[in-house]
Amino acid sequence: MQNFTFYNPTKILFGQGKTACCGEMTLPWGKRVLLLYGQGSVKKNGILGQVKNSLAAVGITWVELGGVRPNPVLSFVNTAIQRFRQEQLEAIVAVGGGSVIDTAKAIAAGVCYAGDVWDFFCGKAEVTAAVPITTVLTLAGTGSEMNGGAVITKEETQEKYNLRGEVLYPKVSILDPTNTFTVPRQHSMYGAVDAIVHVLEAYFNASDPHLPIQDRLIEGLLHTIMEAAKIIFEQPEHYEARANLMWCATLALNGLPTAGTGNTGFPMHLIEHSLSAMYDISHGAGLAIVAPAWMKYAEEIAPRKFAQFAQRIFGIDEGKERERALAGIQALEHWFATLQAPIRLAEANIPAADIPKIAENARRLAVVWDMPEYTCEVIESILKRAGT
Repeated sequence: MQNFTFYNPTKILFGQGKTACCGEMTLPWGKRVLLLYGQGSVKKNGILGQVKNSLAAVGITWVELGGVRPNPVLSFVNTAIQRFRQEQLEAIVAVGGGSVIDTAKAIAAGVCYAGDVWDFFCGKAEVTAAVPITTVLTLAGTGSEMNGGAVITKEETQEKYNLRGEVLYPKVSILDPTNTFTVPRQHSMYGAVDAIVHVLEAYFNASDPHLPIQDRLIEGLLHTIMEAAKIIFEQPEHYEARANLMWCATLALNGLPTAGTGNTGFPMHLIEHSLSAMYDISHGAGLAIVAPAWMKYAEEIAPRKFAQFAQRIFGIDEGKERERALAGIQALEHWFATLQAPIRLAEANIPAADIPKIAENARRLAVVWDMPEYTCEVIESILKRAGT
């Protein structure tokens, strides 16, 4: 295990009925807030109304701003930054999933910065100040409710990049599993895929070869996510399954799975960002395509960990090491398919002929992320595995 510093200041309020606490949890950070949400489902299901009632009860006023897209974009962020400044607001209340929370973080950083907020995403500036954020989570998957990162797409260049900063951790995140009951089944399943791939990045890409604590933590999260997703697929209002998926997804990207792992790359996310930036597909759908393809590429180089994954997650014991590794990857791919997630580029209407331009787009992000081993040739070879 490598040396590490674990830092996570976000306060979590977990459980049924906790949405009503939004007002009192937000009050220490401001009395005039930007109330941010997505495409309007939180209006229809009553969650936004609960949040408004809670804010009003403690004297907080708000400026309402909806319309965050599932793949959030820079133009919306820039508009919201100007609105925040014009209205002289003090904090942000983000009601939604990862796209809304990521947008809130970009706004929070941009409000406190005199330059172009995109500077944070392309490495030209560091986030050193941000307005406070509280969140009410409505979709389990990204883990953005308990970390300091965010991902946004710049539409003109089709670049889907991330920013990070300690000041971007939400002050408080409210995790009420009942708020996910009305999420469409497919989006719930894509959230499960996203959480799974978050921990698989740490599992397969850690620089330290001996991580028994982290391995067992990740394997436990994987088993629980898969069990919960199977139940939710059939019973969308199963409270315990929703609660387990919600907390697992939060733990998957709150810093614990990567603590002590050393330098850990995220190559599956690196490649997927190009798919969702260029074709506007769901992030979870893109990961279901990319993850098995990347695993097939990576196991050829170092099959040991993939064989361990096959044994501990799917109980595959027979065959030589590489045979077990491949069988485990195929089992995961099949599991994604049972969730009705795409596992081939064609299933997401992405032409195989586009692979070179997808690879070039991903290579630009590989430069930003300092992953020079992911050349266009390597990325193309991975994507070709997703096309057959």
